[in-house]
Amino acid sequence: MKIMVAYDGSRNAKLALVQVVTLFRPMSPLIVLVGVAENPRDSTDANEDLFQEEYRELKADLEEGVEVIVKEGLDAKLIIAEGDPRKMLLDATKRLTPDILVIARHSQKPDGGFIAQSLSYFVDELDYMTFGSVSSFLARRAECPLLILPS
Repeated sequence: MKIMVAYDGSRNAKLALVQVVTLFRPMSPLIVLVGVAENPRDSTDANEDLFQEEYRELKADLEEGVEVIVKEGLDAKLIIAEGDPRKMLLDATKRLTPDILVIARHSQKPDGGFIAQSLSYFVDELDYMTFGSVSSFLARRAECPLLILPS
């Protein structure tokens, strides 16, 4: 079994990785962590430096995720893509043909109280209505099963 996990080192991605290991451990899957570094829209030196820093941080997060998987006795692989996360993840599913793609619901900040959760819900809905989201994009286009884990 091959499981592809969209991974960015965020709190939700780490929680999703733990859930994947827990849920699928009996199947001894290969877990492929895929991270995407977004290219800057402007190619100034400052933006290039920021991109390189983001890339290094993402690579370190992915390597840390692979270590977690290996410590649990499972096989792991990492892939770093550059570009639009939605398109790069979709492309990765087409090239790797995983048995399942797992993504965590995106969150900008840790869970808070009722008011923070309500505001977060409102912002999430606004994002979905105006810009869409990675999970909704993949749900409509991915040709493999998709598991979206809540935050």
